[in-house]
Amino acid sequence: TWRMSGSLSHRRALETGEHGVARDALPEFDAGPIDLRAWFAQPARPTELEIGSGKGTFLIQHAVRHPDVNFVGLEYARAFWRHAADRARRHGLDNVRVVHFEAGAFVRHFVPAGSMRQVHVYFPDPWPKKRHNKRRLIQAGFLRELHRILEPARDDDPQAGCIRLATDHEDYFAWMLDHAEAVSDVFERLAYAAPDSAGEGEAAGTNFERKYRREGRRVQAMILRRRRL
Repeated sequence: TWRMSGSLSHRRALETGEHGVARDALPEFDAGPIDLRAWFAQPARPTELEIGSGKGTFLIQHAVRHPDVNFVGLEYARAFWRHAADRARRHGLDNVRVVHFEAGAFVRHFVPAGSMRQVHVYFPDPWPKKRHNKRRLIQAGFLRELHRILEPARDDDPQAGCIRLATDHEDYFAWMLDHAEAVSDVFERLAYAAPDSAGEGEAAGTNFERKYRREGRRVQAMILRRRRL
């Protein structure tokens, strides 16, 4: 499918191709989990999830560096979803699929248990007004849902079973710490180490992070890893 998006592509036609998964391509919720591995040319590879892919900056640069890993990106904003999927197509990345869907519902209804090596959540919407805090993605209940979809932690793979979180918003980071503590029975908090695709001094290298750093904002991050029970 083709559309024009002047603000994101300087009036270049966007083609999502097989790299973009539209909402209407997904089944009804009661159909149960999807075998996401079947979306990829090499389904036996480990799979990772990025929630809130934006224009796909982190997703593309990380997938290029890790061709042996399959990546599912979730993006709710349709213009950003189209842009990210088009970038994946133009880079010829057979290990990337970008899904246009709300993250909470997608994880709950479509992602099989134990299917994700790790989950990346970088710079989610902070919903800064107190009355809107309940809309924040990172909450104890959602972290437990991510626990369900993660592989167990393993000694031979330090990234297995991990959630990687970063934000530029002080209050949201404090909120994340509180909700991480509420799930400390199933997750342990680790010191943050940036993915190897990030630039020097970056937490992840997303488009938003680079903008925020230019504005002088402080970035804070953490890793939550499934406890070995």
